[in-house]
Amino acid sequence: MQRSCVMILAITTLVLGGAGYSPAGAADTNWASYRGSPQMSGATGAFTDRPRLLWTYDTGSEIESTAAIVGDTVYVGTRNNALLALRLSDGKLKWKYMAGDAISASPLVVGETVSVGDEGGVFHAVNALTGQRRWHFTTGDKIISSATRAGGAVLVGSYDNYLYKLDAISGAKVWSFKSGAQVHCSPCVVGSLVAIAGCDGYVRAVGLHDGEEKASASVGGNFAVAPAYASGAVFVGSMDGEYASVRLSDGHILWKTMVRKNGGASYGSAAVSGNSVVFPSRNHTVFCLNRATGQTRWIFTTGDEVDSSPAIAGNRVFFGADDGKVRSVDLATGKGVWEFSAGARIMASPAIGCGCMVIGTSDGAIYCFGK
Repeated sequence: MQRSCVMILAITTLVLGGAGYSPAGAADTNWASYRGSPQMSGATGAFTDRPRLLWTYDTGSEIESTAAIVGDTVYVGTRNNALLALRLSDGKLKWKYMAGDAISASPLVVGETVSVGDEGGVFHAVNALTGQRRWHFTTGDKIISSATRAGGAVLVGSYDNYLYKLDAISGAKVWSFKSGAQVHCSPCVVGSLVAIAGCDGYVRAVGLHDGEEKASASVGGNFAVAPAYASGAVFVGSMDGEYASVRLSDGHILWKTMVRKNGGASYGSAAVSGNSVVFPSRNHTVFCLNRATGQTRWIFTTGDEVDSSPAIAGNRVFFGADDGKVRSVDLATGKGVWEFSAGARIMASPAIGCGCMVIGTSDGAIYCFGK
């Protein structure tokens, strides 16, 4: 149920031009990476208004990793160092791969390879069919960043302050870009540019081919989120409660919104569809802004903080919250449509693909919902 709340928004408005944006694919297609596409839109086609629970799987460990769904398999990482492959139809374990440290990043599936980083700083590439290691790459610090595909390469950030481009077949380093602080976020790939939002408060555009900085913007607070792209701009929320639209070509800040209630920090990525951008916030809300102007469209209040990045499926927004509930709200109005009580904190984000929605919880349960 939606409840009203008071949130003070200080908005600087500029018009964002460019062609319209359409959600990628449909809900019966794959969700092969953290936000469903390299552009980090977090959007897909229509799913269902009232999902029903199909199965649960107990991992025995806290889940922060957002699942990937490809074909008949769900891939998800756990805090007890495991990368799991589960059968989508019934949740049965296919294989388990043990990394050297906790996995909070989300898996990336490209072809027959699934890759993910761990908090020991090792990036693992595994055979998606068998769970056997193909190669690994070691960074200088932990990896929270979920990898993104880009042609024959993968991109991943590390707490050693670097963004890495690795050859997808061999794992060899193609280039590395040094940021001003830890690269916690997942890279957003748009054409020949890679956008990152760093722990130094900067949004940067890096050349995909040469690893050189092309543009940057100092937005304010530090970032823990992946930039979400639409119509020439990326959308980010900071740990200081600043939410912004940044033009990717030159780093110009198109608009900025400050959420002051309860700090307003954002630890989840935005979802973008049409002219709507939806943000999660630790001030116990999920809210929707006009993508072009930054004007508030609606605010939905939950019972606790929201670290789960929302996913848009058609005209519905799905997300989890620290109050242990998975919810959907109407994209146009923000009114509650459906909720499910998982009974434990939810930091992971919904993955919606192949006719199902999968999400994990802090008590180790993985839930799969369908039509």
